[in-house]
Amino acid sequence: MRGDTHEHHIPIELNGSNFTYLFPVKLFEFQTQHGQTLEMAFMDVPPTGPSNNQTAILLHGKNFCGATWNATVIVLASAGYRVILPDQIVYQLAPNTLALLDILQIDEVTVIGHSMGGMLAARFSLLYPNRVYKLVLTNPIGLENWIALGVPYPTTDSLWTSEKATTYASIRGYQQATYYVGTWDPSYDVWVYMLLSIYTGSRSGQFTWNSELVTDMVLTQPVVYEFVDLKVKTSMMIREKNNTAIGKASAPPEVQKTLGRYYILGPKVAAMIPGAMYVGFKDLGHSPQIQAPDRYHDALLGWLKT
Repeated sequence: MRGDTHEHHIPIELNGSNFTYLFPVKLFEFQTQHGQTLEMAFMDVPPTGPSNNQTAILLHGKNFCGATWNATVIVLASAGYRVILPDQIVYQLAPNTLALLDILQIDEVTVIGHSMGGMLAARFSLLYPNRVYKLVLTNPIGLENWIALGVPYPTTDSLWTSEKATTYASIRGYQQATYYVGTWDPSYDVWVYMLLSIYTGSRSGQFTWNSELVTDMVLTQPVVYEFVDLKVKTSMMIREKNNTAIGKASAPPEVQKTLGRYYILGPKVAAMIPGAMYVGFKDLGHSPQIQAPDRYHDALLGWLKT
């Protein structure tokens, strides 16, 4: 895999999205998958406080982008970190992330992943432990095998049909129930429209197809069986009202009751990771960095400084 980075000629509508990023966007252009040329958008934010000579890479979830870490970037940069925020490409997420770090000549990172990004962060740390200084898993998915537990395996066509039916109402309804445990603040709307802009953008067909492929990957490649093999310093940060379980709605009622119980999953999986620290918040949902940023960042920086 070879590539190059540049920040010139960034279109107003980047890969179907017209969302405005808080920090300058660069493109990592590389060839992969039988010579295809792909572009990964990313932000590279320098420290704003005295440098600690450390780099953090923030990995977003399926329904998120690098910008959903905006508040965390500000906190980490102030604490002296250089912060890298990729917008992931669907295929080969861990090798693509490694290739970006290589092109930026970054040898070691603190990896902070949220949701599917937490699943990716675990996979990255399993594959490349010598490149990871510390690992923070924030409400990662992959803590249970939903197919094995009774979620019917969906076809890619059925997943694509569901993706193409996405609306403002469906995005907000899911986020309100899962990310913010039934609460809603008008400030959350920016993340609804961020996602909606891609679903309705110029590349919506490609985006929805890729999105359903991500769902298939999440369902078929859980990392729960491999946490015991992690060899890096790890913190598991779980918001215990989080109830994320992809495919839960299509499972039998008796199965639904057993899925997405992160108040159980968090401590259980953290205990599988040698030397891991578990941090649980009983009243928050899936997106603590948005719902309660001050509390999340206090816990995050507190552990990073240990």
